[in-house]
Amino acid sequence: MDVLEHRGATIAYRVDGPTGAPVLLLANSLGTTTAVWDDLVPALSQRFRVVRYDHRGHGGSLATPGPYEIELLGGDALAVLDHLGVEAASICRLSIGGAVAMWVAAQHPARVEGLVVCCAAARFGSPGDWTERARFVREHGPTVLLDTLVQRWFSPAFAGLDAARRRVEAMLETVDAEGYAGCCEALGTMDLAGELARIAAPTLVVAGALDPAVPTAAALELATAVSGSTLLVLADTAHLAAVEQPVRLTEAVLGHLCGPAAERGELVRRRVLGDDHVERSRAAQEATTAGFVDLVTRMAWGEIWTRPGLDARTRSCVTVAMLVALGRFEELELHLAGARRNGVTRDELVEVLLQSALYCGFPAANRAFALARTVLGDDDA
Repeated sequence: MDVLEHRGATIAYRVDGPTGAPVLLLANSLGTTTAVWDDLVPALSQRFRVVRYDHRGHGGSLATPGPYEIELLGGDALAVLDHLGVEAASICRLSIGGAVAMWVAAQHPARVEGLVVCCAAARFGSPGDWTERARFVREHGPTVLLDTLVQRWFSPAFAGLDAARRRVEAMLETVDAEGYAGCCEALGTMDLAGELARIAAPTLVVAGALDPAVPTAAALELATAVSGSTLLVLADTAHLAAVEQPVRLTEAVLGHLCGPAAERGELVRRRVLGDDHVERSRAAQEATTAGFVDLVTRMAWGEIWTRPGLDARTRSCVTVAMLVALGRFEELELHLAGARRNGVTRDELVEVLLQSALYCGFPAANRAFALARTVLGDDDA
């Protein structure tokens, strides 16, 4: 994690993904840290330069005395972008992070290219409830809320509930009581209903069908107030959708910010195989093959290569090994170069080919090493 200073606080942030890619800013919910996005980042960082940061008093960010206001928290988000020299970014945020995102999009519309508001509302409960929670947390600390939060954040039938509980507990243990309380007070005084009409960025509102913190009626009210927005309700999902439904949320974010699977697939295909190959393939395309090319672009490149769980480097290594095993050396040549574009080093590719020699046979590996020497331009490959 890197840090920056803003209005008395040290704000911790981290960056994943290629330097030249469009920027996607993520912000977490109350009581969580950047780790809440861990399951989404491998897929998102293939398309975006993903920037994550902790709210003040959460994770690696230091707290300042509360109460906080939504303007202060929104200023922290803009400070992260300013520090990185980012004029405009897409924003995806969860819960209080979603509220901050809406404030930024309404107050600084030129800085927001696309917006995903997840499990958030223009207002969160009554001010008195937030004042009481702030008082309670200052007295007892955030970790005493663990049982209550787990019950509200996850659906009862969630198969990964035990692991999710441990994950939430680990994040809560890094949260400062004053930082948590200050964010509670910001939520207590926040009312963005009058600001929503000013949001100009294409907006996706994501709700959990079983979310007690932001019921679907509140999400519908939000989507109705933001002009041209789309509402997506995730079935069997409560409040912490980034943990309970990371695959579905990733697909929703990519679909909204990057377009349909065919468009996403075209971008990934070009990054891995190179523009020259894609242009040659397109020039040779005929009516007979057009449907097949579209199928491969949508399914292979737009859906499988962008799934969370494996990053682009790992997918390239797996693909290289499988192509050696199958003896598909024409494709192997393309994917050796693609692996380099995805950040796999020469030494790592050598290890993949050595492993392939062991399990796929020496003749296949010998051919693969010859291709590697040509592709990598390394006599020792």
